[in-house]
Amino acid sequence: MLATIDGYGEPIDRNRRAGVPSRADFARYLMTTNRSTWWMWAGILALALGVRVGSGIWWQSRLPAETRFRFGDSESYWDMGKGLAQGKPLQYGKVRNFRIFRTPGYPFLLAGLFKICGDGRDAAHEPNVLCGRLLSALLGTIAVGGVGILGYLLFGARTAAVAGVVVSLYPEAIALSTFVLSEAPFCPLMVLHLVAWTLAWQAPDAKQRTSWSIAAGVAAGLATLMRPSWLLFLPFAVPLGLVFYRERPKQLMIAAVMLGGLCVTMLPWWIRNYQIAGRFVPTTLQVGASLYDGIGPQATGTSEMSFVLPFVREQVAADEAATNAGEPLVGIFEDRLDRRMHVASVAWAKQNPSRVVELAGIKFLRMWSPLPNTAEFQSTALRLALAITYTPVILLALLGLWKFARRGWPYLLCFLPAVYFTCLHCVFVSSLRYRQPAMLVLIVLAAGVVMNFVPAFREKPLRKSTS
Repeated sequence: MLATIDGYGEPIDRNRRAGVPSRADFARYLMTTNRSTWWMWAGILALALGVRVGSGIWWQSRLPAETRFRFGDSESYWDMGKGLAQGKPLQYGKVRNFRIFRTPGYPFLLAGLFKICGDGRDAAHEPNVLCGRLLSALLGTIAVGGVGILGYLLFGARTAAVAGVVVSLYPEAIALSTFVLSEAPFCPLMVLHLVAWTLAWQAPDAKQRTSWSIAAGVAAGLATLMRPSWLLFLPFAVPLGLVFYRERPKQLMIAAVMLGGLCVTMLPWWIRNYQIAGRFVPTTLQVGASLYDGIGPQATGTSEMSFVLPFVREQVAADEAATNAGEPLVGIFEDRLDRRMHVASVAWAKQNPSRVVELAGIKFLRMWSPLPNTAEFQSTALRLALAITYTPVILLALLGLWKFARRGWPYLLCFLPAVYFTCLHCVFVSSLRYRQPAMLVLIVLAAGVVMNFVPAFREKPLRKSTS
């Protein structure tokens, strides 16, 4: 077991011997931090915000005049936010209203943006898309602060500052804060989930452990309402903690409370979906389409959704035939359509298992390539910037996993989003976009390697060892 390597005892004691701060240390640090440190962090966050705002303005300026967004997802989120601002129910579609098309988190954020910058009644009252990019820039800056907190909890103040600067300037992190996509609000919530989980693990007593576990569960629920793929991270991660670390009762207690917080946070969405679909729908009714996009006869590893319209026509024809035959239609149209695509994808996968494995390999390489995949991101400068920043970060993060995982659960936890998203996107479609949230916390491990194994930068112990 990782926890017993080198004869270490309890994780919190091990961390103290290593000079790693505890939750109490973090509280004392906030209360005793001098003015220069606060100004340093104000500068880091100002740098992060300025770079992201500039990136959003630059990206918007290079799009054709008739094009508002690069990604189709952005258009759907924008339209749903506009509808909510106008008092319409959460739905998407011009011919048919799909009411469980997206989780509600990001559309509600955009609805608030519409209320602040215009009500969206017509083009004259609709916010400029640049407002959406500024919102993404602000959310990305919050994520930088969260990475700094996680870096402090695991390694100390110097590592936190280095991680904050790296994330502020890391090209992929900047990209997350440039586009009008749900990754922008998801990333700070994902980092907050990991921070609260770490604080729960480091808590000195059951009361504080319970409080931080509740906070972690709520953060996980809110993150899932932004990006539904995060729903399964908790059941994915906890068994690994039980296998590799000794404190299983503590891990189970934290997981149970966290799961309760997640369920309470998701409950209104689940109730609403049940009222609409007549069955339990944990996230959305787009799983079938997403699965067929990743595993189907047309699949190449990238997203190409032209197959949806033929499926819609098939479902309309099947509904008409059932109605003419006097057979009742089960559920709502979008649910029947989702099931049709899901069944078709599974049937094709059973008939073509070798192609499924081949696609998984293709998607893995697409996700973790040091160079961009899509044609429009092939400029020499961009390819060079991504390669020279991504490569050292991923190598240092892997070294950090090897060096630090024995210290305790939170260090492995920093690596698990990368494993989790890889597993998901070896099934669903893949691109550099889907690794970017995981890169935020991998940077914490990479910064830890630099600051702990380069003598000139090494963190000073927070206290003398008593053992």
